Amino acid sequence: MLLLTTAPALAAPKLFESTQLTPSGEYTFGIEGPAVDPQGNLYVVNLGKPGTIGRLAPEATTSEPFTALPDGSIGNAIRIDAAGTMFIADYKRHNIFAIAPGTTEPQIVFHADEMSQPNDITLARDGTIYASDPAFKARSGRIWRIARSPDGTMQGAALIAPRAMGTTNGIDLSPDGRTLYVGESNSGEIWSYAIEGDALTRPKLIAKFEPNTIDGLRTDASGRLFVAHILKGSIAVLTPDGRIVREVALKAKEPTNLAFGGSDGKTVYVTQRQGGFIESFRTDVEGREHCLQRRAC
Repeated sequence: MLLLTTAPALAAPKLFESTQLTPSGEYTFGIEGPAVDPQGNLYVVNLGKPGTIGRLAPEATTSEPFTALPDGSIGNAIRIDAAGTMFIADYKRHNIFAIAPGTTEPQIVFHADEMSQPNDITLARDGTIYASDPAFKARSGRIWRIARSPDGTMQGAALIAPRAMGTTNGIDLSPDGRTLYVGESNSGEIWSYAIEGDALTRPKLIAKFEPNTIDGLRTDASGRLFVAHILKGSIAVLTPDGRIVREVALKAKEPTNLAFGGSDGKTVYVTQRQGGFIESFRTDVEGREHCLQRRAC
């Protein structure tokens, strides 16, 4: 009798269990700004030295150089739209760069001397960029709205806000694009705002962490917030009204930011300042921006 045997199926990774993905020391202390393109490549700033951008291909475990910004510019945040255009916040020179699909050459598409710095950015469905603009020494901040004008250029201004903000840092939108979430590093507070044209309205304090313990944040397609709980070594998962439902333990203590990727948008990549590496874990809901990239929501 012929016996047929089959190899056992590989077990799926456990949800919310993080593992180190890239070698320690690949990135500088300024590791930040993770973003995933429509092909699944992950991009992170400051590979080896400031002012660079590294790329981690799908299934790879070692980053490779992608490009470098002009001398004096250092990236802090990256976002990528559905067409594959990459936007980079240059906090040193007050620029927003764009890199067209299939190229590696950064082009300035917005500059404002009156910015303290563009720190983190997020993209709306229509391509509008919202940028946090913290003044760390003054422990204050603003939010900028940058959008394409009828003549094709990018124009921007600080949004009118109903309250004095702290050091604005992590930023993202709700899945319907109507609510903007802003983390303030100095106070540890996360606020939500309604977006009405050039103004932020209806401010609501939805969560409060210890001062100076939050950095980047991202939303998933269900509206939950994933917050880099820096110095605590975790990603805090919050409901839209700010209730903490989970703290994902990480391999190092200083996560700076995160991005959703993978073929289904349910892999969370985390940049770790302590150790200069990328780690990742699986989640149960696709990231908001990944869903927009696929034009599926």
